[in-house]
Amino acid sequence: MSTLQQITQAAGGHKRSKRKGRGDSSGKGKTAGRGTKGTAARNGKYIRRGYEGGQTEIYRRFPKRGFSNFDFANNFNIVNLADLEERFESGATVDRAALHEIGLVPDDKLPVKILGNGELKKKLTIQAGWYSKSAAEKINKAGGAAQNADGKPFEFPTPKKKFEKREPVKK
Repeated sequence: MSTLQQITQAAGGHKRSKRKGRGDSSGKGKTAGRGTKGTAARNGKYIRRGYEGGQTEIYRRFPKRGFSNFDFANNFNIVNLADLEERFESGATVDRAALHEIGLVPDDKLPVKILGNGELKKKLTIQAGWYSKSAAEKINKAGGAAQNADGKPFEFPTPKKKFEKREPVKK
């Protein structure tokens, strides 16, 4: 007894695309199955996203309002401590180039952020753009060093003080 998968494999996985007619004598009629007139009837049809056939598009009909922080986002390549424990030997220096070479980050353009997921038992010197607090603690606890991208010891920024109340000015 044959299964449906075996039948479809024997028949072939790809159906040949139907060639649209070329001229009146192609057996496909005058318009060759493309309907009459318009973009779809023409050669190399391409309709850009949002196009509404000449009518003003919806994104142009509505006013632009508001503000987005999208352009100001801090983007990082994320690496967990468990991955570093698995792929690096004790005493190694881990930086963007090493992470890219070993395949943990897709490119070495974005800064790296180290997260504290997993345990770290090896003594590693890690150079990254940012660390989570738990990652920095685990690295230091294992005897390694958490450094910023310049190779200096990483320090979390001190929080800014909120406005302090001042005494009112006496007249």
